Parts: sequence; structure tokens; C-alpha cells
Amino acid sequence: MNSQTNTIKEENDGSEYSFTDTDFEVIARIANEKYGLFLQKSKKPLVYSRLARRLRLLNLGSFFEYCNLLGTPAGNQEQVNLLSALTTNVTHFFRERHHFEQLRGEVIPRLLECVDESEGIRIWSAACSAGQEAYCLAAIVLDVCPDAAKRNVKILATDVDPFVIETARQGRYPIDQMDAIDTEFRATMIDPQNTNDSHLAMKENLRELISFGELNLMHDWPMRRRFDVIMCRNAAIYFDKATQRKLWSRFGEKLKPNGNLIIGHSERLSGVTTDNFKSVGVTSYQRIF
Repeated sequence: MNSQTNTIKEENDGSEYSFTDTDFEVIARIANEKYGLFLQKSKKPLVYSRLARRLRLLNLGSFFEYCNLLGTPAGNQEQVNLLSALTTNVTHFFRERHHFEQLRGEVIPRLLECVDESEGIRIWSAACSAGQEAYCLAAIVLDVCPDAAKRNVKILATDVDPFVIETARQGRYPIDQMDAIDTEFRATMIDPQNTNDSHLAMKENLRELISFGELNLMHDWPMRRRFDVIMCRNAAIYFDKATQRKLWSRFGEKLKPNGNLIIGHSERLSGVTTDNFKSVGVTSYQRIF
């Protein structure tokens, strides 16, 4: 997920909808309590711009009406739309390529050398967005270990947004996203029988390694087993510092000893969690005990 900046007219200077500070505070509180999003007052124009589309679709006359809707039982589904509107699920294949190169050249080979096949290797793509990251992970795993499925290598891919998870499950993407896939991986990743001039499809052997599911990082995590690798990139940028520190700590608890945590290019570990990790690359860390 990435943020972006939009500029709009403020309330009472010709804007389409009334949007008071109180309306903003209600939306910010719901976004924070349910999803951990931290909306500073300076984000008020951005929130207006993103949510004005929802008001039009719902045929509402003001943000006051929208806030009232969010507070009703019928508003539970709209809270999901609120999340989708406020976060930008912009991603592509092999984003921040150095992370995949490290996994391919160092991390996955090391794990394969010492894997107990009864326990296997577990990788978690947290905040996986529309799934490109998970499919790239699967391609990297299969490149290093073609019999990964037999060796009990599995990838969990989760996101809080049910809409992007459905896209991830389908594994179909606009054809222009092919440009981000290196030529050497295209034959490995792309299913030619289900790819056409408008969309490309992921191969079934990639899907077999991945389990997709909805998960709110602010809530309980049902996974009982610990992971060898956790990738959570460009999600913590939406959280305040205290929430980030809590998230890093929880990831540390979910990693095996010597497990790897990979975060986004603009994110940094902070708090007591830093004592549990050592840096092993650009925004890449290893649990030291």
C-alpha cells in the first residue's frame, strides 16, 4: 500500500459536500480503531477527495450523512469500502527487487539447507495487496527449489482488504504489468493458455504454494506456527509510531530464530524490537534469538 497527495478545495469555498472537522474526526477515529490507520489533520483534503466518490455512489448529501451510515450495522460493509478508498493498493511484480534477489541468493538456499521437511518452510506475505508479491515469492521459491511443494514449502498471503484478496486469488492482472516481470521469469509465472491481449494469468504451480486470506493486522493472528520469512512492506506507513512498534514486536514473536523480516523502503524498525534483530540488507532484518 502507498499514500499519495491530492489537493481539493476546502469546505465552504465551493466544495461539492460539507466536510466539517467533526466529520473528519469521526472518520479518523473509525479508521484508527478498526484498521490502525493514522490520519493526521493535514490529510483532511485527501480524505475528502477519496471519500467524495463514495458519497456520490451512495447518493448521500453530506459527510455528516456518511458518518451516520458508518455508525450503523449497515455501515460495516461501508467501512471496508472506506479502507479501500483511504489506502492505495498500488503494487507490481518484483517491487523493490533487491528483496527478491536476497531471498533468491541467500535466504531461501539457507533455509533449504537446514529444513526439517516435517516442519517445512513457511513464508508470510503480510499486507499482500493484490497478490503480486506472493506470486513473486512463489516464483523465487520454485526457481531455487523446483520440488518445493514436496519439500513442504508454503506461502501465506494476507490482506485486510477483501477486494484485493479476491483479485489475488484469481491471479489475473492487466497485461501491462507483464513489463515488471523479468524475461527469465515470464515462462515460470505466466499461464499462456489463460493470458490474452488484456490480462495475464498466473500459473497453477505458483497457486499451489500460496494460501490467500483476509487478516487485519490490528486484530488477533490465528496462525499457530512461526515463520521463516515475513514480508510486510509499505503497510506500516499508515500507522503511527506506537502502532508500528507494536507490529514489529508481534512480527518478532511470529518469526523462528534466525527468521527474516522484510519491510518497505520508507519503513524502519523502532523500539525494543530493534534489540531482537540485526540488519542484513536494505530494510531487511534477521531475528537474532
